[in-house]
Amino acid sequence: MTSRSWQFDNTYARLPEAFFSKALPEAARAPRLVLFNQQLAEALGLDFDGDLAALFAGQAIPEGAEPIAQAYAGHQFGGFNILGDGRAILLGEHVTPDGTRFDIQLKGSGRTPYSRRGDGLAVLGPMLREYVISEAMQALGIPTTRSLAVVTTGEQVFRETLRPGAVLTRVAASHLRVGTFQYAAARRDDENLRLLADYTIARHYPELVDIDEKYAAFLRAVIARQAQLIVDWQRVGFIHGVMNTDNMALSGETIDYGPCAFLDTYHPGTVFSSIDTEGRYAFGNQPAMAHWNLTRFAESLLPLLSDNEEAAVAVAVAALNTFPELYEAAWLRMMRQKLGLQSAEEGDSERIEALLTWMQQTEADYTNTFRTLNDPEGKDAEFAAWHARWKERCTRDALSESESLALMRSVNPAVIPRNHLVEEALAAAESDNDLAPLNALQEVLAQPYAYDSAPSKYHEPAPASACGYKTFCGT
Repeated sequence: MTSRSWQFDNTYARLPEAFFSKALPEAARAPRLVLFNQQLAEALGLDFDGDLAALFAGQAIPEGAEPIAQAYAGHQFGGFNILGDGRAILLGEHVTPDGTRFDIQLKGSGRTPYSRRGDGLAVLGPMLREYVISEAMQALGIPTTRSLAVVTTGEQVFRETLRPGAVLTRVAASHLRVGTFQYAAARRDDENLRLLADYTIARHYPELVDIDEKYAAFLRAVIARQAQLIVDWQRVGFIHGVMNTDNMALSGETIDYGPCAFLDTYHPGTVFSSIDTEGRYAFGNQPAMAHWNLTRFAESLLPLLSDNEEAAVAVAVAALNTFPELYEAAWLRMMRQKLGLQSAEEGDSERIEALLTWMQQTEADYTNTFRTLNDPEGKDAEFAAWHARWKERCTRDALSESESLALMRSVNPAVIPRNHLVEEALAAAESDNDLAPLNALQEVLAQPYAYDSAPSKYHEPAPASACGYKTFCGT
């Protein structure tokens, strides 16, 4: 295998070895390419020839790559654990022609020093899910890791039953996480903690490198970026499903598409993840959980915020206290946009909450309610009354009717990855080796704001038979 355009510059591998271990992908018996993201490859400045299956199964390590597994910790459903890449290997950092740096990671490539009792492998369905959902999130305009390829390995992996093994190639701004800092803090090595912070600032927040009190500014910047990310999730009805601290990327990207799903009928308590039995990461809890995770991040930074513990805590608390206001302001601005409003007016919050309450009481479809907001036909009298008040509010906005509609259509997707359609496509691909439903779904999801192009089946809510839908993490 040769590739003509890899440009690896592996800065993370030059950090102290406490943060990683060298690791190589396991042998794959008969790798086969299932999906390849040509558009992403071109955006990365990559042009391949040769055996792509061998490359993306980890059987042909590219020149310049330095395969490692990263160490990190994390609170998993509230419980702290020392973790690490148990089934992922970072090949290295590819630098694009315009100088942008991306991690290239193989997920499901076998055991690493951090696998504990796991086999380090992945199966085809969950890897296809991450590919489809991550690329859909990219099209929706939400910061996300991306997927370059999926290959099957020719091996069977046991997950309740035997299923085809697979490897996903993930592309990320980095895999630095809240959990990476928790790992450094747990080791009580302030020198390495400072090195990690300086590295992360230089990589993701370079504007802070030379300022005074840069670690406090770093904390505030991460808080602001995460607040906006959660607002983006809420805008489209995305439920992450496993918002552990090791799944919060400091770049501000969405990472780890295990038991994720999208709202059908609106309810803030909606949970799809089979392992979230208490609803910790329910749709309406995502802002509070982000705040909780950021508090754990702030705790890990305390040694850098001040030599005096009391002063360090005061700095951290002051930064954390900005999250609710940042989130609420961004959420309200986003919801106004979903209603086609540019200006702010007293009473907007109440108007929005009234709509959401109606949606919850009537079990209205989240996406379709906003997609068809201009059309009250077929809805009840309560909605008709709300609709009249909303239209009257629109007359006081700075936007014209056509401008308001354009704004709404720019933020309210016409199509999302409907859970039942995703499951149908994954089942066809995994059980029948039929990629046609998956390819058709991806084609539609690539244009989520195209209101007139998708067949009606992609707008329809889940059938009654999909009631009780659950997602699984795939490990």
